[in-house]
Amino acid sequence: MHKSNFTDNKLHIVENKKAYYNFFIEKKIESGLILKGWEVKSIREKKIDISNGYLSFKDNEIYLVGINIQPYTQSYYSEIYQYQRNIKVLLTKKEIHYLYGKYKIKGYTLIALNLYWKKAWCKLTIAIGKGKSKQDKRLNIKNRQWNIQKQIITKRIFK
Repeated sequence: MHKSNFTDNKLHIVENKKAYYNFFIEKKIESGLILKGWEVKSIREKKIDISNGYLSFKDNEIYLVGINIQPYTQSYYSEIYQYQRNIKVLLTKKEIHYLYGKYKIKGYTLIALNLYWKKAWCKLTIAIGKGKSKQDKRLNIKNRQWNIQKQIITKRIFK
């Protein structure tokens, strides 16, 4: 048997680091994307930004909005395409209804968390999150700094 060049390992493309700072992440769901050929080639070159990405509903379907894919330089479409196109997200009806139910609850947001390759397919991790207040963000920074200080102190003591 011939082995495929792709393994089951996930090859990381890009991550939305702002999401962990701005939201309490409650649940993550893996989904597929419907992309055009030049978009796939640009993503392979990691010319994508999902830091402002979120998901919206339209006609019982979910679309990824607010991501920026830079044009593939060797493509004809690189001059005549939309920088921020709404990309359809592939999910089952059950998952869509679950996400819609959470989305309608006040304070919840659907966020594009990270993008990765799974075999030959580009996958998106969707996160259900609740926005943090300024006080929560400050507390998070304070806890992170305290953990760093604890590590420094323990290194000095056990040297």
